Amino acid sequence: MNRKLKLFIATSLDGFIAQPNDDLSFLKLVEKEGEDYGYTAFTETIDTIIIGRKTYDYVVKEIGTSHYDNGTSDVYVITRTPSPDNGSVKFFSGNLVELIAKLKSKKGKDIYCDGGAEIVNELLKNDLIDELIISIVPILVGNGTRLFKEGRPEQLLEFISVKTFDTGLTQLHYKRKK
Repeated sequence: MNRKLKLFIATSLDGFIAQPNDDLSFLKLVEKEGEDYGYTAFTETIDTIIIGRKTYDYVVKEIGTSHYDNGTSDVYVITRTPSPDNGSVKFFSGNLVELIAKLKSKKGKDIYCDGGAEIVNELLKNDLIDELIISIVPILVGNGTRLFKEGRPEQLLEFISVKTFDTGLTQLHYKRKK
């Protein structure tokens, strides 16, 4: 079985994953005690995380390093500035396409892309994302960092499922058509 690269990400209804200044506070609108929107079940299917440096820094600031350096996943922080590795967290400044090809060729669970937009769009440009799980937060933020940027090829997707939650969040799940 080949490993898949899966995007699991939240966006505003108008397609922004962050407001100006990398502000992710709009995500708090759908926080609810005991509800993780399938995140725990999803993380049981992966053993490798790909994440951009800005997203990594934000999560570490908000939650702490234990969110990623938990010993259960290899984490590749994609960065332009090389840094020393920290436990299972590896700072990678090489060729992203080559890294994904190498990771997909290894045995293991699936690979999770946790953002950000630059990483997602580079992966889409190279047709490397196999599944997209996109949670839509019921807000129009109007400005910020778009999830999908221009300049990538058209990609046809196959619908897998949609889930709705009482917070107003809607979660779409698609896979790439081969």
